Amino acid sequence: MAPQEDELLPEETSGYKLSQPKQSLAEYHKMDENDESLQRYKQSLGLGGGTDLSDPNDPRVCIIQKLTMESPGRPPVVIDLSAPGSADNLKKTPFKIKEGATFTMSAQFKVQHEILSGLHYVQVIKRKGIRIPGGKSDEMIGSYAPSTDKSPFYTKKFAEETAPAGWAVRGSYTVSSSFVDDDKKTHLQFEWAFEIDKDW
Repeated sequence: MAPQEDELLPEETSGYKLSQPKQSLAEYHKMDENDESLQRYKQSLGLGGGTDLSDPNDPRVCIIQKLTMESPGRPPVVIDLSAPGSADNLKKTPFKIKEGATFTMSAQFKVQHEILSGLHYVQVIKRKGIRIPGGKSDEMIGSYAPSTDKSPFYTKKFAEETAPAGWAVRGSYTVSSSFVDDDKKTHLQFEWAFEIDKDW
C-alpha cells in the first residue's frame, strides 16, 4: 500500500518560521564582508571555501548516496541509493534485524546548486499494510551548502534505536522513507523492507 501524500512530510513545528528568506548562493557570497556576525552565519552554512562540485547537467539539489545501519555484532548494512533506479527494488530484498538489538542509522548525501534548508528524513513503518504504533519518525538532518572538494559528502548519524523483542513483533515490515526540506520539496522517496527475527 502506497503512503498517503502528507504521511511522508515532516511534522509542523508550531510558530516556526525560517529565520531568513531563501537566497541564491551569489546573494550569500555578496553579503557584507565586514560584518563579523554575518561571516559566522555564512561559515555555519558551509560557505567557507573550496571548489563547488555541483553538476550543471544534474538539476537535483540533494542527492542521497546511501543509508547505513550499524549494530554491534554484525557488519554494517548499506542501502545504496546512488545509482539511478537503485531504490526501485529495495522492498523486494529485506534485511534482518535481531530482536532487542540496538542500531544506528546514518545517511550520506551531497548538495548542489543552492543552500539546502532544513532537510528532514521521515519514515513510516507498516506491518501488513497498517502503520504500527509510534511507526512514524521525523529526523532533522539540517541545512547545508553545496558540496565542495573540501567536503564532497555530508553524513548525518541518527539517534540510536532499539528493535522491539518478543514473538509478537517478529516478522516482516515495510518502510516508506522520504528526504524532505523546509520548502516541502521531496528530494527522494522510496520503500524498503526489513524482518525482525530471533537472530541476525
